[in-house]
Amino acid sequence: MDETIRAAGALLGRPLREPVDLGGSPRSTVLRCRTADGGSVVVKAFADGPEARRAYAGESAGLSLGLAGPELLAVDHERRLLVMADLGDAPTLADLLLGADPGAAGRGLLEWAGGLGRLAARSVPRRAEFAALWQRHGRGLPSWEEEPWPRRNAEAFLGLLAECGLTAPPGLAEELAAVGTADGERYPGFTPGDTCPDNNLITPAGLRLLDFEAAGYQSVFLTAAYCRMPFSSCWCVYRLPADLARRAEEAYRSEVVAQYPDLAEEARWQAGMDRAAVVWTVDSTLHLLRRALPGDGPMHRTRRPVPTRRQVLRHRWTDALRLTGHPAFTATVRLLLAELAAGWDVPELPGYPAFREGREGREGR
Repeated sequence: MDETIRAAGALLGRPLREPVDLGGSPRSTVLRCRTADGGSVVVKAFADGPEARRAYAGESAGLSLGLAGPELLAVDHERRLLVMADLGDAPTLADLLLGADPGAAGRGLLEWAGGLGRLAARSVPRRAEFAALWQRHGRGLPSWEEEPWPRRNAEAFLGLLAECGLTAPPGLAEELAAVGTADGERYPGFTPGDTCPDNNLITPAGLRLLDFEAAGYQSVFLTAAYCRMPFSSCWCVYRLPADLARRAEEAYRSEVVAQYPDLAEEARWQAGMDRAAVVWTVDSTLHLLRRALPGDGPMHRTRRPVPTRRQVLRHRWTDALRLTGHPAFTATVRLLLAELAAGWDVPELPGYPAFREGREGREGR
């Protein structure tokens, strides 16, 4: 840690002190450090290895684009070290949704959805610029867009079914291939990659985003689906009040329609959202099922309250039964519910704490 702080101070041109660990990951260390004038910056140092190098490329290229997130103050490509502005201690969207103030949680959710929609819309003309930034920072590593994760997931999902002793319904492989990237080629928009509630600060100046390790361009439907499902790949998963979820989705949609006017067509929008729901349900199953089969456990190592893996999986699969345009996939989730989840003695996924106990009528006002 001392070497990282010294290197970051030299990169910034002023010494840094009093590091506070903000909680990184196996890929990176994240520190808040004080400067001599009493201010603070955030230092992020990436480990070695293919996954960490790719995360560094995403973070440095995404922040360099300058569309969202903290200002990038200094970069050391050799050390894979970033120094960025400190956005402070504003509450995250997760803090609000897990709190007790429905008004603040509702407003935060709508700010989040509209902010991500504006980001996607503004980013459309800058796709080539981001590609060039990735090449500079990634040093030959393929971008997430060049290796679309939904297509990799589709192949892995078929293997997981076989691993669980389940026979894929006829036509599933073809359906997943047709779903593809949920129209990412036709309707791309920039995303930091991980737009889960704990990576979104709700500040007096509006939404500020954190964590650009998986930054890139993907289908706008994949981000919009976070409003409907909600938060498809996150640990902070509960049910939203139906009306608030619709308002959040519309807040996002109203922004991206500025760049993609044909998404105002209801049938086109709903078809794209259904494809995104398939993509995210596959993703949730891949990330959670192997750990859920031997026994249940919380979705997050330390945060509480938090649902369990089995609660989330059963909720995702049950919700996917409505996707009538994908018969092989709905047959698959029906099989998962019958063969794997039937014996799971877990309660229904509850609503977000902020909207419980009669608070639902006051959200977002």
